[in-house]
Amino acid sequence: MSGGGGLNSSSLDPFDSSTWGFGEDSNSSSSSPFSSSPSSSSSNSSNSSVSSVSSSSSSPSSSLSTSTGDPSLALTLSPEDLLLGPPLPLREVSPWDVALCVTGTLVSCENALVLAVLFYTPALRAPMFILIGSLAAADLLAGLGLILHFVRSYLVDPSAAATEPLALLSAGLLIAAFTASVLSVLAITVDRYLSLYNALTYHTERTLAWTHAMVLLAWLSGAALGLLPALGWNCLRDAAACSACRPVTRGNAVALAAGFLLVFALMTQLYLQICRIALRHAQQIAVQHQFLALSTTKGVSTLSAILCAFGACWLPLAAYSVVADAGYPAAYTYAAALPAACCSALNPVVYAFRNPDIQKSLWVACCGCVPSNLSLRPRTSSDV
Repeated sequence: MSGGGGLNSSSLDPFDSSTWGFGEDSNSSSSSPFSSSPSSSSSNSSNSSVSSVSSSSSSPSSSLSTSTGDPSLALTLSPEDLLLGPPLPLREVSPWDVALCVTGTLVSCENALVLAVLFYTPALRAPMFILIGSLAAADLLAGLGLILHFVRSYLVDPSAAATEPLALLSAGLLIAAFTASVLSVLAITVDRYLSLYNALTYHTERTLAWTHAMVLLAWLSGAALGLLPALGWNCLRDAAACSACRPVTRGNAVALAAGFLLVFALMTQLYLQICRIALRHAQQIAVQHQFLALSTTKGVSTLSAILCAFGACWLPLAAYSVVADAGYPAAYTYAAALPAACCSALNPVVYAFRNPDIQKSLWVACCGCVPSNLSLRPRTSSDV
């Protein structure tokens, strides 16, 4: 290798040692952070870059410095970087994305625990627990979708060919999971209503068949809606058609919001019917058993709180999706989406961890005992 000749960086072969220049002087007087030999500095050209590897007896590591005419475009690469490729450019991490990723991790852990308890406890096979398992599976996928969104945004090179497929996969997974989650909550509400309205015939094979049908319908609906972005209903090629949640189109977002508002209206009507039936039963037995009336009143209050919490989590995102488009600030989108993600973290607490049968299984799995104050009365879907 000639000391006075320039070396083009595009022809640099990391496996050919003859293309590397080794300098003897480790104390360069140049103010630039990139070292070069005197002979090479005397023969600069406008379209060539100079590469040199400096080694000194005081440091066993070697560094390769490449520079172009503009010092701001210079890169300092080690031999390992030449083998593995340059590192991904650093991007500023949004606190909103961090919050969504942390929420997704919490959601995944909670619902994985619920599914593990239901799977390893043969006694938990009633229709109520099948619906709780469906809700936990949907929320688990939603948590994984939030984690995938963070990975795609910050750990994948934006110029990579897999960026668009990952964006479609992330959007489709979130749509499918949240749709199945909302419909599973609706199915639990329907199950509670049927257990009160048809109390005498609730524990039959017909109820089990209806339960499986509701679960299948919820997941088929979620899968159908989740496939829409991958089948072409996306705005990757038309930014003007984007909703506030890219790559979902504006029309798709409005349809999803309208569907949720319909589900919420049905849930509200069902909860009103449940409260009427429960209060009527309480009035009939209030004279003989006053404590049952008080218990029913407490249950109605709990149902009202559950419905209000569900609406508070999802209504902001639904209303925002109707009026917003891609031109709205991203902070507004995150502020509306974060409560909806938190709803999947509340669902295990509301529908699973409050159930004495699941609590009993958790106590047995964790410490092999059951607290004496834990109610062992069989629960039905009407219990809250």
